[in-house]
Amino acid sequence: MLYVQQSLAPGEEILMGARFHWMYTVQAVFWILFGMAIGIAIGYGAIWWTVSGEIKAIYGDLPQDVYAKAWHQVVMQHGGYLKILWAQHPALRFSILGFFLLGLFFFAHLMIVKATTEIAITNERIIYKKGLIARHVGELGVDRIEGVSVSQDVWGRVWGYGTVIIRGMGVGEVILPSLIEEPISVRKAIQESRSIQGKKRAANKEMPDEF
Repeated sequence: MLYVQQSLAPGEEILMGARFHWMYTVQAVFWILFGMAIGIAIGYGAIWWTVSGEIKAIYGDLPQDVYAKAWHQVVMQHGGYLKILWAQHPALRFSILGFFLLGLFFFAHLMIVKATTEIAITNERIIYKKGLIARHVGELGVDRIEGVSVSQDVWGRVWGYGTVIIRGMGVGEVILPSLIEEPISVRKAIQESRSIQGKKRAANKEMPDEF
């Protein structure tokens, strides 16, 4: 939390640093696997269509055991699966590449968000920083917080992740990123920070005026 450490005021301490749950990384990896799966499915479909069509045109209907030998022979005649795939229409090849790149793009985007997001609860405020090139920093003093709620679905309760929603005076709802690890602990840290501020205000009121 480089930014948070640099922005701390004198006497300000970090009570808790929120971070993404490991399910967030699983979600990012899913996009790569999804792009690969779609690309492989399209490629295999094109190869199957080409080879099976050629077998049917040359040999007609064949028994299963003979069909497997004919498949192997046709593939070898074309020089292998990659050459069959390369001989397909350019639009099909670009669609396969496009799905691979799409999965890679979403993976990179999610991981960059994870690497550049900092969320911290201090004894005075909540700091939420995100962005790599264009940086966005949100801060909310704990004395302006009206309430904190946690949203978790069934899997979130099982695996321990969720979304923290903060209601602030004059700013409406501040929703932290989804898939935050241990959102209940984040809420408790915010409540602890509010309690510290409440004690400070009470102590300041009890101090006699100095002349």
